[in-house]
Amino acid sequence: MGEKTQPSLLLILLCMSGLVPRSAAFVFWTASLKTQYYHSSNDTVVKSCECGVYGRNSEAVPFSGCVAVPKGDPTGCRSGIFYGRNSSEDWIALVKRGNCTFSEKINIAMKQGAAGVVVYNVEGSGNSTTFMSHPDTGDAIAIMIGNLQGTEIANLVQNGTVVKMFIKPGSAHGPWMDTYWLYFLSIAFFIVTAASIAYFVFISANRLYSMSRHMRTEKRLKSEAKKAIGRLEVITLKRGNELTTSDAMCAVCIESYKAGEVVTVLTCDHIFHKACIEPWLLERRTCPMCKCDILKALGVEEDVKDNMSTSSPPEVTVITVTGGDALYEVPLNEPRSHEPEQQQHRYDNRAFEEDSEAARG
Repeated sequence: MGEKTQPSLLLILLCMSGLVPRSAAFVFWTASLKTQYYHSSNDTVVKSCECGVYGRNSEAVPFSGCVAVPKGDPTGCRSGIFYGRNSSEDWIALVKRGNCTFSEKINIAMKQGAAGVVVYNVEGSGNSTTFMSHPDTGDAIAIMIGNLQGTEIANLVQNGTVVKMFIKPGSAHGPWMDTYWLYFLSIAFFIVTAASIAYFVFISANRLYSMSRHMRTEKRLKSEAKKAIGRLEVITLKRGNELTTSDAMCAVCIESYKAGEVVTVLTCDHIFHKACIEPWLLERRTCPMCKCDILKALGVEEDVKDNMSTSSPPEVTVITVTGGDALYEVPLNEPRSHEPEQQQHRYDNRAFEEDSEAARG
């Protein structure tokens, strides 16, 4: 059962491992943005919000510095464009979305030594952001903020205000963190669990049924084997019998036959000790030497199927061997005759045919 349940668990793990890398592409990190600058009255203005989004190809790590905007081109797409900045401290490039790809404007700013890049959205988008993609930018750190906020900061910098920006990772978002996905995963988990339990119950019930059916079959076959054993020929060996004088041995116990021992002759004419062969036939119902099925040979199986268990008593014969007397069989269900020469001679074992012919001669 454990072997059957192993493939289903492996399939679940493979499905889950396939979903993880796919879902990772949809997970994004927000950015907590803090701006700080001095007003004309020397009052410090500090604004904080979780209003940025890290780029798809950017590592979500904190960075900070003074804000610098490109001169003459707010999008920062022209190569060799100049950022007004103080080279003695870390600075952050603030560029507008448009005119070129995110990767191009990020690479231009990073080549001039920016600690990170903040891209603000286009006009008319309010403070909405998108999950921007910027491949081929190496380890550059970039976030996107809304248009209104980005335009306000850009205007302050262009007017000569020193604006410092502190950015750190906010919260992770995506399908695995979304409420609907949590509901879906919970339902999927319970469905998989219920299916696994149902499968386990089904396999267990099927195994119990198979075991019960096997036990009933074995019990029926043992009962049939007992009836078949009762129909086999049983012989008491006497001195001078061919089996006692030859090198013949019982194939079950591998011992020679001796006078006085009781042997059983199977339907295939193979002979064994009665005490040896009967336990064997109860368990296997076949000859140890030729695998002949005694149930089929004696028709016991058909008798049981046809409800003919009340058939006539089994015929058991005894062959007596004496010194010079003739060999003959006497059925136990018939009276013993005082004239053995008039009895019908019948032998199921070829080992005794020669003795019978010699006696009649």
